[in-house]
Amino acid sequence: MQYQAPANDIRFILFDVLGADRLHELEKYADATPDLISAVIDEAGKLAAEVIQPTNQIGDQQGCTYDPETHAVTTPECFKDAYKKFVEGGWTALDAPLEFGGQGLPHTLKFVVDEMICSTNLSLGMYPGLTHGAISALFEHGSDELKQTYLEKLISGEWTGTMCLTEPQCGTDLGLIRTRAKPNDDGSYAIEGTKIWITGGEHDLVDNIVHLVLAKLPGAPDTTKGISLFAVPKFLPDSGERNPAFCGGLEHKMGIKGSATCVMNFEGARGWLVGEPNDGMRAMFTMMNEARLMVGMQGLGLAEMAYQESLGFARERLQSRSLNGPKNPEGPADPIIVHPDVRRMLMRQKVLNEGMRALALFTGHHLDISTAHPDAAVRESADDLVQLLTPVVKAFLTDEGFNNANTGLQVLGGSGFTTDWPLEQLVRDGRIARIYEGTNGIQAMDLVGRKLSLKGGQLVRTLFGVMTAYLRDNPEAPYLAELKDAMKSLEEATTWLASNAPDDPEQAGAAATPYLRLMALTVIGYLWSRMAGVAGQQLEAGEANKPLLEGKQVSARFYFEKLLPEVHWLLGDIKTGKDSLMAFEDDHWAA
Repeated sequence: MQYQAPANDIRFILFDVLGADRLHELEKYADATPDLISAVIDEAGKLAAEVIQPTNQIGDQQGCTYDPETHAVTTPECFKDAYKKFVEGGWTALDAPLEFGGQGLPHTLKFVVDEMICSTNLSLGMYPGLTHGAISALFEHGSDELKQTYLEKLISGEWTGTMCLTEPQCGTDLGLIRTRAKPNDDGSYAIEGTKIWITGGEHDLVDNIVHLVLAKLPGAPDTTKGISLFAVPKFLPDSGERNPAFCGGLEHKMGIKGSATCVMNFEGARGWLVGEPNDGMRAMFTMMNEARLMVGMQGLGLAEMAYQESLGFARERLQSRSLNGPKNPEGPADPIIVHPDVRRMLMRQKVLNEGMRALALFTGHHLDISTAHPDAAVRESADDLVQLLTPVVKAFLTDEGFNNANTGLQVLGGSGFTTDWPLEQLVRDGRIARIYEGTNGIQAMDLVGRKLSLKGGQLVRTLFGVMTAYLRDNPEAPYLAELKDAMKSLEEATTWLASNAPDDPEQAGAAATPYLRLMALTVIGYLWSRMAGVAGQQLEAGEANKPLLEGKQVSARFYFEKLLPEVHWLLGDIKTGKDSLMAFEDDHWAA
């Protein structure tokens, strides 16, 4: 079926719930009027449905090909034209800085576009997606010369960028990297080493690729404190000379087959330092945090497409009769959407998708406030929320995005297991999102091991402050008691970690994943209360789109009755601690 962008839901969340229709009141986003935001949403939906979606199945079937003689990578045949249209539409420049050719629009709009593109072709969307991280790193940390050399062409989409972090012997533990950078006489560096799993490391969509490479300088500490970041172009911008940064092969993957995932060999390639020596990790996290938010939108995008496919199937597939009597008496059977178990699956998809979208846009909205609000205290509070929720958005949206795609496959039954339907591809493509840009277990450890203690616990206090203020200011809010109960569980879990983790880091490790999920479910509960409240107000006022508003109220009820109660189990998991988890001796595993 053709993708239908969830434009009405996006507008409801942005304008009616979050107040993003007032972003134009901030000087930085003066052009982001409600009419412009709405137009971008509509046009992005058309692009996704008409240009991007037709390339998805073909890209999966053809994949990328590698020529060992030339080290060249060819993308699926339909990708070039689609990428060209994406670039010509200005989509690569949407929220990029004005001074280098960007449009300077709110980051929230990029979240919206990322969801739509990832719904319709995750593989294709990754080429400009990873470029955006390179743009941000260069803009934040690069010298004026590097910015002038690279940013305009990266922002226009004429060139693409990569993040070259992982090596065969190290992923998360980047202190183990072996890639080295030796100073050249002209101020550049000779980069030697091998990187693996590099998205867009080599391809034929553009004329030049700018690799951002982590490497160690001579004499640098052999830890993460000795890592520097370098810009290493495929072709040298001043001379057009080929830089010895070559693709050594493609990874053979279960999904995202249209995305060129490369082994990259740097054979004395010339690179230029980004930022200060041995400060590469700080620059890397600029890329990584942005990439983690984008990957969260990948999970949501795939989940939305899976829901649309499974809903369409459930409305048309005739099997058995309703338990309360025929609903389609003229036909041989009823559509399977009448059956409670099928509805349970569809409702879980729909309600989680809309809750995850609210969580993502809530985070994106605060990202915009953190960069554009005139009040420094407001900016800091918004940044607190973005830092705290970034690992939550990445992990929860990709966990549940994959689960929802898998649930969609189940709705289709045997049809879902065949390549005649797109669900099996969505499941395969979605599985990687829980792994790359830091596995979801790493996201959870980042949350409990780093974010909870930042600024003396200020980040999580800011979150509790936002939710507590909502309860105080809205005593008649929908599902107030249920939300208070979930907040109490989150507060109790936070207190337990504060009491037990400092003396035993393994307690934090054991609690990390359930704690992240507990936080996600609670914040989404807060957002579902807000959405249900706004829907009720608009229904009372007789405003338009009654089905959407009534659907919000039913969905909120489902969330609070069927999904949010999981917080009690998660709290129990956390408080039982690490003992049973860590009790096995080595000889117990194979006994």
